[in-house]
Amino acid sequence: MKKITAIIFFALLLLTMCAQGQSKKEIINLNNNMNWNPLTPEEERVIVHKGTERPFTGELLNNKSEGLYLCKRCDAPLYRSHDKFDAHCGWPSFDDEIEGAVKRVRDADGRRTEIICNNCGAHLGHLFLGEGFTAKQTRHCVNSVSLKFVPVGESKLKRVYFASGCFWGTEYFFMKAPGVKETNVGFMGGHVENPSYAQVCEKNTGHLETTEVVYNASETSYEAMVKLFFETHDFTQTNGQGPDIGPQYLSCIFYNDEAEKAIAEKYINILTEKGYKVATMLKPASRFWKAEDYHQQYYEHKGTKPYCHKYTRIF
Repeated sequence: MKKITAIIFFALLLLTMCAQGQSKKEIINLNNNMNWNPLTPEEERVIVHKGTERPFTGELLNNKSEGLYLCKRCDAPLYRSHDKFDAHCGWPSFDDEIEGAVKRVRDADGRRTEIICNNCGAHLGHLFLGEGFTAKQTRHCVNSVSLKFVPVGESKLKRVYFASGCFWGTEYFFMKAPGVKETNVGFMGGHVENPSYAQVCEKNTGHLETTEVVYNASETSYEAMVKLFFETHDFTQTNGQGPDIGPQYLSCIFYNDEAEKAIAEKYINILTEKGYKVATMLKPASRFWKAEDYHQQYYEHKGTKPYCHKYTRIF
């Protein structure tokens, strides 16, 4: 009996050790994502281990140049220069963030509100409200070491918008594409302010389920994005995408400027010459309304693959 008890004990111990090892492995993978930028020991202390740089020492504290502030770890755009102000606190301060870029969470001390990059979870600093510094009554107190500044005209990050049926499937392929730094799903092209998913599903808001793609123009191109768009859905379907039928599921490229429109038209012409009847619409980009959090990176979190999108090489 003692022998059996000992065997069971060691078996349970082994399982526990394996579980702990797996947990540690997952944490290591989380903090060393292959798509993230390498960090110095000081950057890791602040960004990963939620430290704080010494006040009045950050290189971006007194920066007054126009441009964009990105996450040091993943290059996601976080703040614009015109939202930066001097709070005389020793750290860069902003009274607004780029929509959807910053996540607010309860700090470990239970009193303050921590702010983290919504894309990679990097620690940025803390949020304070009602201090009266600006009309927005908001102060994002951010560590310089958590940020990367890109002056106007030098940013290689581009935001583009594609609608090809259920945005879960569209995002699934774009978020895996080389050079893509961030994706968000939401709605574009309608006449209702800040629509909910439920409202869009009623099919009377005019919106299309749309994926916002942020890519680095030094690593990939808009042409590559357009090719992927056409190769991952049925652009000849006129009433939806696969089994998803309705006006919110139509195929559309929302272009930011005439250059993007010209590239989209180029590939529509190529497809037409190949014998396809292209149903994809071209519309100027308008206000992008981000969908509810549970829709973001849906298949990635669920661990499954799209049911109405697949990759088919064409070009």
